[in-house]
Amino acid sequence: MENNYSVEEILNAIDDLQKIKREKKIISGKNTPKTDNSIIPKETLKLIEEAEKNKI
Repeated sequence: MENNYSVEEILNAIDDLQKIKREKKIISGKNTPKTDNSIIPKETLKLIEEAEKNKI
């Protein structure tokens, strides 16, 4: 089962794969919510983290 592909066909296939990877990164990057912790006092963040650790 031997296939012969031209250089142009191979390069086009590589370009298509790279586009798919870029689209997946963009989609996955949009789904991750980013929280702005700058307005939360440090003491409160410590209490929240401690509560999450002790959560069953």
